[in-house]
Amino acid sequence: MLDDVDRRLLRYLQGDPALAVAELAGRAGIGAGACWRRLERLREAGIVLGQEAVIDWAAMGYSVEVSLRVTLDKTQSRAFDEFIAGARTIPEVLEIQTFLGRVDVRLSVIARDMVDYQRLYRERILTLPHIADIEALMHIARIKSDESLPL
Repeated sequence: MLDDVDRRLLRYLQGDPALAVAELAGRAGIGAGACWRRLERLREAGIVLGQEAVIDWAAMGYSVEVSLRVTLDKTQSRAFDEFIAGARTIPEVLEIQTFLGRVDVRLSVIARDMVDYQRLYRERILTLPHIADIEALMHIARIKSDESLPL
């Protein structure tokens, strides 16, 4: 189980994933060697999954984000697997989520503008297999987007 030092390390690491081990150790009040060992233990336990660069896709020229709620034709035994495999090949699909209920899958899709989205929708999204119904929700504003845990 996690102790207070582990929680401090995780809190500081969430706040600034680029912190050097020595600086992270100093903030957490432990030695660099102990910090490194604890981080390794947290990685091995699957608690720390990795460190990544978060790129602002709007700054890269993508101004449209759409959430697509998809209902699949569940009469096909491989509908989920085949749909998801196809959706994974589309670079503009940032996130794929599956659900229980009327909606089976949600895709988070970005495009440079509405013309680009329309092309992407017609040429790539609608050609995905086993779509029974699809609903598009245009994102207006992101009010909160935080994957940090309350540690």
